[in-house]
Amino acid sequence: MVPISRQSLQKIPLSYASCSIGCKASDTLPRRLEAISNAGFLSIELSFPDIIEYGSQLVGHSIPPENFSEIIPVAANIRKLCDANALTIMMLQPFANFEGWTKGSIEREDAIAKAKGWISVMKAVGTDLLQVGATDTPEENISIERDTIVSDLRELGELLAESDFRLAYENWCWSTHAPGWKEVWEIVREVNLPNVGLCLDTFQSCGSEWGDPTTTSGLIESVSQDQLQANFKASMQELSRTVPADKIYLLQISDAYKVSPPLENKTLGGLRPRGRWSHDYRPMPYDGGYLPIEEFARAVLQTGFKGWFSMEIFDGGPEGKGRKYEMDSFAKKAMENMQKLLDNCATE
Repeated sequence: MVPISRQSLQKIPLSYASCSIGCKASDTLPRRLEAISNAGFLSIELSFPDIIEYGSQLVGHSIPPENFSEIIPVAANIRKLCDANALTIMMLQPFANFEGWTKGSIEREDAIAKAKGWISVMKAVGTDLLQVGATDTPEENISIERDTIVSDLRELGELLAESDFRLAYENWCWSTHAPGWKEVWEIVREVNLPNVGLCLDTFQSCGSEWGDPTTTSGLIESVSQDQLQANFKASMQELSRTVPADKIYLLQISDAYKVSPPLENKTLGGLRPRGRWSHDYRPMPYDGGYLPIEEFARAVLQTGFKGWFSMEIFDGGPEGKGRKYEMDSFAKKAMENMQKLLDNCATE
């Protein structure tokens, strides 16, 4: 394993997801970008819904997500806003539910058309990286055969490569076929394209193989706590030993609240329990969460990774019902806590 010095961690570039700040109507995208920049972050993950929302404010009517003729000028405008705030756009996100559709189906054709539209948006905002979440489409509607998944993602990777763009594949802890880091790494390895790598996430992986929002303990209870800890430690050792640093494109940072009372163990509003957990119960590090995010971040760094650490939080408070704050102080606290996380990951 690669030793981690505090000096080396000072070179880690820091980003912030545009969708991860703001709690009231006056917290517009221009204000959010200003707060993120003032806190010292260098770049943003640009959320596609933020483009739609900001564009709708500009033109005075709702913009459908497939109306790229209206979206692209908005995207170009956002690039100028970022330039004015000394921010780059590190990645466009979250592209989802691409893989697994039946060949020739309307859903498959729509997914490809959507990908081409998002590539146009990437050109407009000046980013070369697209985040793709492991599909959460119900299994009865898609194929989760590994060969199909790999073939579909290879096709998307080749489409992105035509523009010298990259694909960052992320495990979502409620995904139909790839909830853990190991599943997405195996898929990326089989896709075997130079422009297809990983988007890892402290919440998604710790929330997949350590935490559980449907139990009183907040932990996976199908094994003893001792065994759970042993399994997680072994998983982290395997990650740091087997994943090449250059196949990790970024690490997203967030923690999770222990949900009390636990979430119902069923799909509600189209979201599985871990999906609801992800949507509303994700604070920044050291702000009320309980997942072993330091251990996960340290394992990623021990691969030799020195790329983006990006804050992506969805903090609805411990009850998931919303939280009020002032953006400037919130963004500055996020930077302080990110620096604390980095410092705590050092091994020498």
